Amino acid sequence: MERKKVYVRVALEVDPEGKVYPRKIIWADGQVYEVDRISRVCPAASTKVGGCGMRYTVRICGSETFLFNEDGRWFVEAKEGVRIPDGGEIL
Repeated sequence: MERKKVYVRVALEVDPEGKVYPRKIIWADGQVYEVDRISRVCPAASTKVGGCGMRYTVRICGSETFLFNEDGRWFVEAKEGVRIPDGGEIL
């Protein structure tokens, strides 16, 4: 299945040591997805949509997916054919 790069808002928690924990992904239309779990964080490239940065392997609604922090901007690899919320930025 084809993917598209979609930039999203992310609600974060930052601990006293400066570690960043994404807690919610917020689409442009206001739809909110809670991050249930973060299983891994590492520098990586997105082989599906391009771009690179810190890759967070997260569990949302029981499904594992990647969330990327690319120079302070957050993106996901959205599935082609899935409706992107109005106003979402797709590259």
